[in-house]
Amino acid sequence: MALTEGAGSLDRLVTEARRSDADYDSRSIAELVELMGEEDAAVPAAVAATADELAAAIDAIVERLEHGGRLVYVGAGSSGRIAELDAEECEGTFSTAPGQVVALVAGAGLPSAEREAAEDDRDAGRAAVEELGVSADDAVVGVSASGRTPYALAALETAAAAGALTVALSAVEDSKLARVADHDLAVVVGPEFVAGSTRLKAGTAQKLVLNTISTVAMIRLGKTYAGLMVDVRSSNEKLAARARRVVRLATGVSDQEAERALEEADGSAKVAVVSLLAGLDAPAARERLDQAGGHVQKALAQ
Repeated sequence: MALTEGAGSLDRLVTEARRSDADYDSRSIAELVELMGEEDAAVPAAVAATADELAAAIDAIVERLEHGGRLVYVGAGSSGRIAELDAEECEGTFSTAPGQVVALVAGAGLPSAEREAAEDDRDAGRAAVEELGVSADDAVVGVSASGRTPYALAALETAAAAGALTVALSAVEDSKLARVADHDLAVVVGPEFVAGSTRLKAGTAQKLVLNTISTVAMIRLGKTYAGLMVDVRSSNEKLAARARRVVRLATGVSDQEAERALEEADGSAKVAVVSLLAGLDAPAARERLDQAGGHVQKALAQ
């Protein structure tokens, strides 16, 4: 029986390769834990190797976001779920506007088996981007370990045709995804500990890269100050306590003074910090922040 193009081409992917020393059945648990740790330790270096292109991609993404555009992730399987996690956490961590950072995931909401099959649906990838109304204002990051997942590839092609900034994040060189992207982030981590299980090193690399993209972008947008989450949303007890701590660390005031400043600022750590450091009341601090585009440092320099 002849191999299909898809099955045969798997042999050429580094993400599907098998380690030469995969004699795991005869190894102890302690040895396996050590081996996996050694494999994982190689991931940060692979990410670091993309630093220049990653910085260029983030710079271009920030430009879109500064002008009201969106950061859109597209992916399937583990890649899609990792992207979805990063997108969802931006709202709570940085108080991004709803829809400012969003993930389009193949088969979202479907049962597991159907969700996995959905990664082959090019039409769904194309439709997801069209339904979101992606335009030249937006930045779209296609996430696929193999760099060829049909859903992600069709989505990125559609985004590129709409004039959006496009970024390919994969674990292989010269991927199909990269050929349609403005920026190619090929984080080549080599064979997985279990052949083809790209939720391992490739997934870890994707998490590190997406963490970097969203976090550095938000820093440049003024969502942090002095390494603190000044835009944190006080939507639960833990986050309210964190907001108090942020204000205290940024200004040097007591917990009581931080709490009072937050109350006057309607819970905004940013406004409270500017109010305390600039000696302004909350309305004046908010106005100064608005004039500074939400950047605490710029507001304090006025």
